[in-house]
Amino acid sequence: MKIVTWNVNSLTARLARVTQWLSEHEPDVVLLQETKQTDAKFPFAHFEELGYESAHYGQGQWNGVAILSRVGLKDVTRGFGDGDPEARVMSAQCGEVRAFTCYVPNGRALDDPHYTYKLRWLDTLSGVIANADREAPLIVGGDFNVAPTDLDCYDPQAFEGATHVSEPEREALRGLERAGLRDLTRALHPDEPCFSWWDYRNGAFHRGWGLRIDLLYVNASLFERATASYVDRDARKGEKPSDHAPVVGEFALS
Repeated sequence: MKIVTWNVNSLTARLARVTQWLSEHEPDVVLLQETKQTDAKFPFAHFEELGYESAHYGQGQWNGVAILSRVGLKDVTRGFGDGDPEARVMSAQCGEVRAFTCYVPNGRALDDPHYTYKLRWLDTLSGVIANADREAPLIVGGDFNVAPTDLDCYDPQAFEGATHVSEPEREALRGLERAGLRDLTRALHPDEPCFSWWDYRNGAFHRGWGLRIDLLYVNASLFERATASYVDRDARKGEKPSDHAPVVGEFALS
């Protein structure tokens, strides 16, 4: 089974590229973030023609997450059930795997209320995962807007005093590990940067100025069946790409 997480930075702008990528790579489950669409606009029929059932939690021009699956899609949940109006998380049962797609708040600045919201949001996510069935395969993928360690940032000093690398964010993210999950890509590639995001400005992609903020977390039941994880940097090339590249996990599942 191949599971991918991808912040597409507007599905409207990126639909042709997403379609091509799906056709070429044939993933089984796709976790999308930042669709920037309403549920009414989401192209359910288009993905059905490609062989995918889909579920979407939209908010118009902001946020928005989706799950595409060609191995079944049921028991869909949207949000945390806490009244948060922002469309940032959903989950579904996809074949043997319970899959979460997450678009973690950016945080904006260390003194911004959105930063406090980000920390609280991550704590809520960790609480949800801590209460999940640990025997059943589970994956949490998405744009976490946190570089877990300095290895995941091209120049930590360039981000000093900013979001994405602060210790409170990293500590909140580690809550997922305390809840029983492992960072799949880092576990399989302990010494490689594996950047997944590059700013559109200043030639950041070509200079290697990236961050690893798109992550796949898996529980022990799924990790023991993991065979590979990688970033598809080619998807960041060409005309009008997302600023994020897909991150793929492969598992010995039917």
